[in-house]
Formats: sequence, C-alpha cells, structure tokens
Amino acid sequence: MEAPLTPPVPLTALTADRELGLRLLAGPADADVYGVHASEMADPSPYLLGGELLLTAGAGLAAAGPAPAQYVARLVRAGVGAVGFGVTPVHETVPPALVEACGRYGLPLVEVPPGTPFTAVGRAVWRLMAEARTRELRRVTEAQQSLASAAARPHPVAAVLSRLAASLNGWAALLPPPPAPPVPRDDTGAGPAGAGDEAGVGPGEGVREALAGLAGRVAAGGVATATDTLGGTHLAAYAVGGGRVLALATPARAPGDHTIASVAAVLLTLLTASRPAGDEAASLTRLLLDGDPAGALSPGPWYAVHARGGGDPRALAAALGTVLLDPRGDGVRLLTDREPAPQPGWRLGVSAPAAPAGLGTAGAQARRALERAEAARTPLARHAEPGLAGLVGEAEARAHAEALLGPLSPALRDTLRGWLAHHGSWDRTAAALGVHRNTVRQRIARAAGLLGADLDDPDTRMELWFALRHAPGPEPTDRS
Repeated sequence: MEAPLTPPVPLTALTADRELGLRLLAGPADADVYGVHASEMADPSPYLLGGELLLTAGAGLAAAGPAPAQYVARLVRAGVGAVGFGVTPVHETVPPALVEACGRYGLPLVEVPPGTPFTAVGRAVWRLMAEARTRELRRVTEAQQSLASAAARPHPVAAVLSRLAASLNGWAALLPPPPAPPVPRDDTGAGPAGAGDEAGVGPGEGVREALAGLAGRVAAGGVATATDTLGGTHLAAYAVGGGRVLALATPARAPGDHTIASVAAVLLTLLTASRPAGDEAASLTRLLLDGDPAGALSPGPWYAVHARGGGDPRALAAALGTVLLDPRGDGVRLLTDREPAPQPGWRLGVSAPAAPAGLGTAGAQARRALERAEAARTPLARHAEPGLAGLVGEAEARAHAEALLGPLSPALRDTLRGWLAHHGSWDRTAAALGVHRNTVRQRIARAAGLLGADLDDPDTRMELWFALRHAPGPEPTDRS
C-alpha cells in the first residue's frame, strides 16, 4: 500500500509568513495549493496539473497578450489553486482588471512584493509540504500502532472500531453480511461526539442510505473499497471478509485516512475470521507465513515482503499499509494486501501475488527476491520469473552451477555457452566468438569429455544452459 499523499498547503500559511510579505488581493483566503509553478506564458494551462500556485510577473498580460478575463478563465479551467503576481519589473502594480477577473472567477490572487524572489515562495511551499507530509506520516504510524494495541484488548473488534473512529474523528461500524440490515443502529458502531447527527450515535438517515449502497457494492465482491460524499460527510466502505463491510462516515478526508482504514480492515478481517488465539502482529505473521492461513485472511491477493534496512520496521509496515510484520534480527517479514513500492532506506523482496494458502511459497519467493535486490543493489526486487529459475534461489543456483561446471576453464565455458545459445551451430558460434569452426568443435568435444556428458541429449543441454546462466561470465543470449 502506498504511503499517504502529501497534504496541500493552505494559502493562509503563505500569507501569514511575514518574510514573504504576500498580500491577498482577490478570491477566497482559505484555498489550498498542491505545488508551485512559475510561468510568463499567455496560456500556461497545458503545463499544469491543477492545484498549483502559479507565479507570474505578468509578461503574458502585455498589450499583445490576452485580456485578464481570458487569462484567468484559462487558469480556472486548468484547476490552478492560486495566482501569485510579482510586481516590477513588468508591472508597477497588479493590474486592476486582473484583480477584478480573479474576484469574479473566485481565483485567489496574492501580490508578491518586489523584495520577494519567486524562488523564496517556491521554497516556502515545498518546505510546508514536507512538514505536512511528515505530520501525516506520523499520524498514520501512530494510528497503526494504536489499532494494533486495540486488537490485543479483551473485546478487540469494538476496541478497533472505537480507535479507528477516534483516529479519523468520525464514525465507524462493522456491517454484517447480507441480507442482515446494512447499517446497524446498535453498539457495533463507534464514534466520538459529533460524528453523526447525535453525540455518540451513528450518522443520519441519508448518510445511512448512502452507506448501505456503498456496502452493497463492496459486499458483492466487485470492488474492495468504495467512497462517496454526501452533504459534506465523507463515506467509505471496505471489504472485511465473509461478506462483512467496514463502513466509515467522517467530516473530512485526509491523505492518510485510506491507509489507516485499510489497516483497520485487515485487523478486522483477522479478528472476525476463524483463527488461532493470540492477536500480536508478529505471532499472526508467523502463523500466516509458516502455517495454514487459509481460514484467517480474505482471498487477497496478498504479498509477502522480506526487507533489510536501518529504519523503523513499524514505520515500514505503516508505509506498506499493514500491521502484519515480524522483525527478525537484521531483517523484517511482512504481509500486505497492497502492491508494495520501494521505501527509502530499505531493500525489499516482494513475492508474486498469492492467495492465503500460498503464502508459504510466497515467503520463499520474497526471500529470494530480497537476495536479488541486495546483489543488484536495487531498492526492490519482485518475484516475476516463472518456471525452474523462479523456484531456485540465486545462491543455490550458483552453487549448483559451480559444482557442475567446475571442470571447465573460462574459455570452455564461454564456448559451451555460445554453442548452446546458437542451438549447436558450429558456424554461428565460431562467428560470434571470433574463432575457427574447428576450434569450436574441439572445445565442445573437450567440454563433453570433462563433463562426461552427452551433449546431444536435450535434458543435458537444458541443465547446462541453466547452470551457465548462473555461472560467472557474460549473460547468454539467444541469437537464433
């Protein structure tokens, strides 16, 4: 599961920075910006993603350029979050027509004084975004830890729902499988005061009906999650397993909320399924990787992850959207139902997607993938190679290759590799190696004698090709 997206920067945080000296001239003050971009083009919209603070000195609004109303209309269509207009050297003041157009279209317009470089505004935006991301990651990590602790309490389902509702400042409920009533009105829901239309009570009737629709979509198995918004209330439904659905109603939706809710859904899946006693995350992970987890998880797919690095394993688990981790010495084993992405400070080996019954094999795949990641010094390696090569670890394959090919000199290995790659063609092998065809014949005969092998046997050729692929030397290629 991906880490939370970076939260936006409130425009008020920039106008409150006295060193920047920005002054709001038009539009709402409570706007959010998701980045910063400087442009003097008459129409910069093709180069914008939306949500940016567009910085300009107004060169595109010269006499030959578009009228301010046209310029602002283009920016609004492109989804610009706000405009920062730098006075001097092009304009001594912000053009009144631009102020009027921004006010009419509801586009925030701030004046950038002459003493404030655009780069200073850009650095402030990126600094505030980094601080917001750090706060959001910390919130997600703390929420994950509190959910894991709640799962170990005497009444874990109610404790997880209560902790989730508090973390999201909303209302949470575990809905039973159909055809039971989709949105209960009893204590299976949890929420702080003000989460619904009454303190400590579930949401209002309209929200309940909308949640019932979302829950029906998820329970049917077509999607794992579904979201909606009704009257300013954000709704979400997550598949839990066995037809159950985790339903949420929150007054806002922060970037990390999906990660927190997904962790809660995994915990609720474990807590409501038939499983052995014990709720500690490490014990559950050992069970799932080493035992028979088919009855403890939803169908998946699931990914086994082996990791090594110098960071906090719990923070890694939070970034991958899971609480199922098992620290082991200098490594960590994890399970997640979201496709893992590279994480700073870690090397990851990721299995192929697996059903719960296949997690034992997935764990072996992740271990071998981590070995490849470390050998290649890459942040992440995935198990993607089917067949024999995917079943044998790199270390085992190299040991087998060295044992089988030990009698052969480097020249004989290279010749045998080329001969097999060219399907036994003497002429093409000789051309590729730059030697005479008789030299190829002599070397192949010598190799066959040293190996005591019949090179006309396709099984022998297959085994030698596999060994040569994992032996030191140039990588073989098929030049047929």
